Amino acid sequence: METLRAGLGTATAVLRAHIDTEYLSKSDVVAKGIRTLIQEGELLPGTVLRQRELAERFGVSPTPVREALRQLEAEGFVTNELHRGATVIRTEDARLQENFLIRAQLESLAASLAASKVTDEDLEQLDDLLERLAACPSDDPRRTDLNRRFHFAIYECARSPVLLSLLNLLWRSLDGGPRISRSAAESSTQHHELLEALRKREAGLAAEVTRRHILDAAAFSAAHVDDGPPTNSRRKARPKRPAKRAQ
Repeated sequence: METLRAGLGTATAVLRAHIDTEYLSKSDVVAKGIRTLIQEGELLPGTVLRQRELAERFGVSPTPVREALRQLEAEGFVTNELHRGATVIRTEDARLQENFLIRAQLESLAASLAASKVTDEDLEQLDDLLERLAACPSDDPRRTDLNRRFHFAIYECARSPVLLSLLNLLWRSLDGGPRISRSAAESSTQHHELLEALRKREAGLAAEVTRRHILDAAAFSAAHVDDGPPTNSRRKARPKRPAKRAQ
């Protein structure tokens, strides 16, 4: 805590010099300050970034802090973890987080393009896939394949061979596709929101729902990663359970 306070004071002083030479919004100032602290090692991986504390130190309201944290999340410096809030990304999670960020950008673009090109026949196919997905128990291994088919049915609607090829390469780099153990109900809700956005031909909404769908999965994944390799005693005390797979 003391390190955070001392570091923020230093970062604020440095940023005042930047403000004298270029226009910066309040969220830009906060983002620059936090980014500097992370890059210089004053904010260590896993450090919780409390919005109220940051707002007080930078002399701003909570709104610019929230905007700055969203910007830093998009840049891969910060991750939002369930029940913890924004934290400095852990080194061991950086590659996984990078994959989520790339997916969020490419797949939201594909959903946006699909919204303007989707046909009634496409929507019927997507409806059918969601019905079949909903009929599967949460631990049914068929969910993984149906989930992939649903998403790629959307991306095929973008009618962009180059983009579709990139997405296929990205999913293959994840050993066949993302495997997330968040609740099937939550995943299903977001799938239906996405389908409704496509049905209304709302490109911006389709892109935003897709982006949120992926970044929510990233936050869930980060919140359920062990802090370190399990010891022998932990292995005995925590028997393995079959993972639920749903994006």
